[in-house]
Amino acid sequence: MLYSCHHEQKTNPSIVSAHQINDVNKKPVQISLLDSVTTLFKQNPEFIAKGFDFPVGKPNAKGYYNAQKFGKNYHLGDDWNAVTGGNSDLGDPIYSIASGYVHFAENIGGGWGNVIRVWHKTHDNKVIESLYAHCDTIMVSSGQFIDKGQQIATIGNADGIYLAHLHFEIRDDITLPVGQGYSENIDGYTDPTAFIKANRKP
Repeated sequence: MLYSCHHEQKTNPSIVSAHQINDVNKKPVQISLLDSVTTLFKQNPEFIAKGFDFPVGKPNAKGYYNAQKFGKNYHLGDDWNAVTGGNSDLGDPIYSIASGYVHFAENIGGGWGNVIRVWHKTHDNKVIESLYAHCDTIMVSSGQFIDKGQQIATIGNADGIYLAHLHFEIRDDITLPVGQGYSENIDGYTDPTAFIKANRKP
């Protein structure tokens, strides 16, 4: 499943966005992008992630449940719903799971609606991406640095396609396209809940 996902802060519009990359030769492209992102955070170390929280009911997802977990029915992320059910969570806050850099924030239509993609540099020098989809409103802009726990969007329904929920992914391959949300091939994706639980503090 997939769901319109703003805060004025430091921006860097010159960084190359993953969706602008020509992925003909994936390995060289990946190295180039990783180098660019690593340099970005080296120049802005205050935005290196200091632990990870859940994207709803911060910090521990209070009042929400994972309605469709990573791997179920080949799902590539987690679907977060309010425990009150139905569309009761429409318009609820979505928070950044960690400090990072927004490199994509727009409505792509289809089953996705409003999508936000954020790069995070971890304390152990890894770079990952978090993706927030089906948002009702977007509250950040591409090229913006954000803090952990900052509201970046509200929960939506992909312009009425689904009941309101947050489709949330974590990728350890930052060159991946938005994708389909479901696939037997999970290369480049990681279980979001397991990752957050293992990385609550740096």
